[in-house]
Amino acid sequence: MAFTPKACLFDLDGVIVDTAKYHFTGWKRLADELGIPYTHEDNEQLKGVSRVGSLEYILEKGGLVLDNDTKVRLMERKNAQYLELVETMSSAELFPGVVDFIDELLGAGVKVGLGSSSRNAALILDLCGIADRFEVVVDGNGITFSKPDPEVFLKGAHYFGFAPQDCVVFEDAVAGIQAALNGKFRAVGVGKQEVLSQAEVVISGFEGFTLSKLEQHLS
Repeated sequence: MAFTPKACLFDLDGVIVDTAKYHFTGWKRLADELGIPYTHEDNEQLKGVSRVGSLEYILEKGGLVLDNDTKVRLMERKNAQYLELVETMSSAELFPGVVDFIDELLGAGVKVGLGSSSRNAALILDLCGIADRFEVVVDGNGITFSKPDPEVFLKGAHYFGFAPQDCVVFEDAVAGIQAALNGKFRAVGVGKQEVLSQAEVVISGFEGFTLSKLEQHLS
């Protein structure tokens, strides 16, 4: 039986646009100040992880225990550096094919929303010129629990009034795929099969990807 989604919920970083390089620069600067090694492999581990979770990962790696006020100051400093970098972003940094795919969804009457742990999601969508395509944006400012908890996607589905199983989540992170599955959503991984094998379907990117292909994959 053919499956047509009623809504699609997209993660932001690594799915719509690549901000991982900016996160890496921000966290690397902070880790260097603390005398903690921080590599691109570490950055991969933090895909889909909240700001608090990312800092805790770095502190644990360095064996550091800090008070809460210090943690808050460190996170604020990292975010300020990150924002300086992302403010240079434009539509040129959108992944190939993703806007065409979103526009096809909208043209077919499929609702489109964002589900991201980022607290800067709305800013990034605006800078890239695609904010008007998302009827709902659920981000780190509006959730209590980080992925793999499904809260961010459940709030999006609730906004649309659809059951999770009628919605498709697009994610590039293991924690994000787990969040989708924990919430009973249909899950599409964007990236490498060997990393995102828990997803129902894994695509390398959106170039040439269509609603028809999505329906075929999930039917």
